[in-house]
Formats: sequence, C-alpha cells, structure tokens
Amino acid sequence: MPLAKYHEKRDFKITSEPRGRARKSAAKELSFVVQKHQASHLHYDFRLEWDGVLRSWAVPKGPSLDPSTKRLAMEVEDHPLEYGGFEGSIPEGEYGGGTVMVWDRGTWAPEPETPDPGEALRKGELKFTLKGSKLKGSWVLVRTRGDGKPKWLLIKHRDRYASAVDIAAEQPRSVLSRKLMAGIAAASGGDVAKAAKADP
Repeated sequence: MPLAKYHEKRDFKITSEPRGRARKSAAKELSFVVQKHQASHLHYDFRLEWDGVLRSWAVPKGPSLDPSTKRLAMEVEDHPLEYGGFEGSIPEGEYGGGTVMVWDRGTWAPEPETPDPGEALRKGELKFTLKGSKLKGSWVLVRTRGDGKPKWLLIKHRDRYASAVDIAAEQPRSVLSRKLMAGIAAASGGDVAKAAKADP
C-alpha cells in the first residue's frame, strides 16, 4: 500500500507533518525538493516526485555540485507530495524529531536516454535534470551493491552548472521562508539550540 511505511512511523496527533496520500499531481512537470533536516544527525532529504509520491533519499553531506564528489544517498520511505511544502519542527521523541527546512525545490525531468524513470529506478540508475533555485542541470542516482538499506550515490554530471562551490554553505537559507534553521525552529516551537548547530 502506498505510503504505508510513512504512516506507520508517525503519530499525526503529535507531529504537524502532512498525512497525505498517494496521488497524481495536476502539475504538468514533476516536482523535486531538498529538505535540510536536523534530526539525530544533520542530513538533507532529496525527494523526486514519481508515481504519485515523493521517492526519497537521505543524503548525509548534502548534494554536491562537484562531479568528482559522490554523495551517499540512503533510500528511505516514500513521502506524500504534500511533504514537499513542509517546513517546521517535528517534536522531539517522534520519528525524525528536529527541524526541517525547504532548502531547495523545483522541477525535474528524466534525461532523453531514460524514457522510463520507474524502470530506471528499479534497475538502479536514474539520469535526470533539475530545475531548482539552487540545484540545476544534469545528475544521476546510482544504486550500489550491499546489504541492508538500499544505498545510492548522488552525482552531479559535468555541465555549465557544475562547480567546486560548497552550495550548502554558500546558500544556507530556506527557499520557502528565507530563514536559517534556528529561525525555523523558533517560529515552529522547535529546539532552537539544536537547530542552530546546522547554521553557518
């Protein structure tokens, strides 16, 4: 059942995260979002809309614009499309407790050599183009071999958007509220001191 794992892990009487449901978006383009998340550890949640949900990966060090840098991306449960607009604080003690920022968002499309993204994800190699506020151009997700949770690598392709700039450090603010993590925590009743650790 779509989103079953997502729903099982959360108590929606406590968390303000959207319950959501699997559904097709009315938009003509597929959405993507990157959420900076200060939970037990800081990481970035990379999410691509596909088949009525947000396919999701936790990227511990965040996306890199440097094609020589391969970022580990741990596949996690699908999230509802509504989650793409979630910014705020998840109560401590709840799954993922901590502050969430909408760090980047926009649209994505499979590259021409990837006509079926669903099949590409099943096979473990998805090439795609991002049109975000911070992340743009050509990228690839490649699944690696190993036991346990599915591990992928998120890699920037060489194009005019590739750069040695540390984009996470250079552009730390939310694209939704323009706040830093501490400001988001303060506005949503979160742990400001904990959230501030993720700010420059």
